[in-house]
Amino acid sequence: MSSEKIIEEKKQGQALLTQQKEGNTKKLYIESYGCQMNLNDSEIVASILSEQGYNTTHLLEEADLVLVNTCSIREKAEQTVRKRLEKYNAIKKINPTMKVGVLGCMAERLKEKFLEEEKIVDLVVGPDAYRDLPNLLKEVSEGRDAVNVILSKEETYADVSPVRLNSNGVSAFVSITRGCDNMCTFCVVPFTRGRERSRDPKSILEEIKELYTKNYKEITLLGQNVDSYLWYGGGLKKDFKKASEIAQTTAVDFAQLLNMVAISFPKMRIRFSTSNPQDMNLNVIHTMAKHKNICKYIHLPVQSGSTSVLKRMNRQHTREEYMELIDNIRKIIPECALSQDLMTGFCGETNEEHQETLSLMEYVKYDFGFMFAYSERPGTPAAKKMEDNVPLSTKKKRLAEIILLQQQHSLYRLKKFIGKTVEILIEGTSKKSDNHWKGRNSQNAVAVFPKGNEKIGDFVNVYIEDCTSATLIGKRI
Repeated sequence: MSSEKIIEEKKQGQALLTQQKEGNTKKLYIESYGCQMNLNDSEIVASILSEQGYNTTHLLEEADLVLVNTCSIREKAEQTVRKRLEKYNAIKKINPTMKVGVLGCMAERLKEKFLEEEKIVDLVVGPDAYRDLPNLLKEVSEGRDAVNVILSKEETYADVSPVRLNSNGVSAFVSITRGCDNMCTFCVVPFTRGRERSRDPKSILEEIKELYTKNYKEITLLGQNVDSYLWYGGGLKKDFKKASEIAQTTAVDFAQLLNMVAISFPKMRIRFSTSNPQDMNLNVIHTMAKHKNICKYIHLPVQSGSTSVLKRMNRQHTREEYMELIDNIRKIIPECALSQDLMTGFCGETNEEHQETLSLMEYVKYDFGFMFAYSERPGTPAAKKMEDNVPLSTKKKRLAEIILLQQQHSLYRLKKFIGKTVEILIEGTSKKSDNHWKGRNSQNAVAVFPKGNEKIGDFVNVYIEDCTSATLIGKRI
């Protein structure tokens, strides 16, 4: 059997992981855009292609195969991919044997049209067709374009051990679900990633065990909507009611899975993302409170603080229900940090509705946030049935107000750590100083402190002396 190892390469001063399997002679260059699921999918792709003779590289110029894993959630993400393809085209003129493929949500959305629009592209592969890559590459090698964008109802890649290319060697993503059943009117994900299906908890525990044996210290349970995780023997979540009585009574939900992982790996930190307000229940929050190794941080997208906007978005919760959930989290886990996704300028949004978003932010005072202006996505219900009638200038103005308020709240939350000692997991060297470590605490706040005899992957107690709106500043005690 050939040996395999993960090695570090340097790119622009940053340590990156690559896979080097003995006997492999071809080079794979892969870039990922968008969500954490895309990063994890790229690791799955690298694992599949390693069996086809490919080692990964961070040198674009030496690649035999270039893959870009795409996002369609916003127009800007797609524009970024188009620009990268221009870069690939320039390299391909120097290295004409290099093949270029597009993976992920943008590939699923555009399908064969991608081959027509971007002449450089040789293959187009949707989010659940990665096992077909060997066949598609054979088609390409024989001079034919190759496309597979058929959405799967079963695929979870549970038996594939991802190559941890996007990891720092300390923390890693573990996918537990794929797809999404929440038909938000603005979102392309249900159309590009298909229906929800969950992964066998045994395979999840096995993957985490493998990471633990490799000295990983933190894992993030990953899915488009982790709170709707439901394992009853396989199949789509929507078919659960049709399952046998035994399957229903022995089913594992997200709170139970979280409890299993926490008990099985007490020395590992556990995170999860992303949650959906309508699906998060009190059992999950109580499970978080019960286990010290479950990080006290929840990313809880809200999109808007206005019930009327939420209704147009087909979000299955109201402003008041979201606030009640926040109250429960604060009551059960007072030290829990919260972050948000917020969209401004959705179809028909009035100034009064925008003010409701600002007032919700004041109520919650999120620790972090991911904020953006609405951009119409082709094929979504909003694009088909609603008018994108908020002027761009208004969107930009409202977005600036949201960002400014979030910066104020982030500073407010981080200041609360000043004068306290927090446990930090060292993830690497600070970007601004080679003499400082960087890491995160349980609440997902980034901290920097002077280096001593510690090493990456160590848990250290850090006394917080100061902060910015984004970073805690401290010293080892």
